[in-house]
Amino acid sequence: MKDQWRWRLLAFQSGYYGLTGIWPILHMPSFEAVTGPKIDDWLVHMVGLLAAVIGVVLGSATVRNRVRSPDVVLLAVTSAAAFAAIDLWYGLSGRISPIYLADAGLQICLIAGLALTRRTSKAESIT
Repeated sequence: MKDQWRWRLLAFQSGYYGLTGIWPILHMPSFEAVTGPKIDDWLVHMVGLLAAVIGVVLGSATVRNRVRSPDVVLLAVTSAAAFAAIDLWYGLSGRISPIYLADAGLQICLIAGLALTRRTSKAESIT
């Protein structure tokens, strides 16, 4: 049962990163309408491409049912932690739009979900 939830979490994270990653590349005006104006479009595009790449890797892991791979979990947790840290640091200081605080909340939920779906005993991993 935990693998189903972990699969769903990683599939969601994959889609979320993929969509939010390509959004500013496909239509910067709507992205800025939601997230606020940006100074360096190239930097927004680079972060977007990196997010999309993470989404592709996580998506590939879900398709191949590699949701327990330590490398996949490490990528999922550390990327969510990095996004949450930046969102909180700059969102709470007022440097970026408060919408990023909602993103931070989502990233923290992803981390919590992955923690809650980890196996805790050998007996559990056999079933």
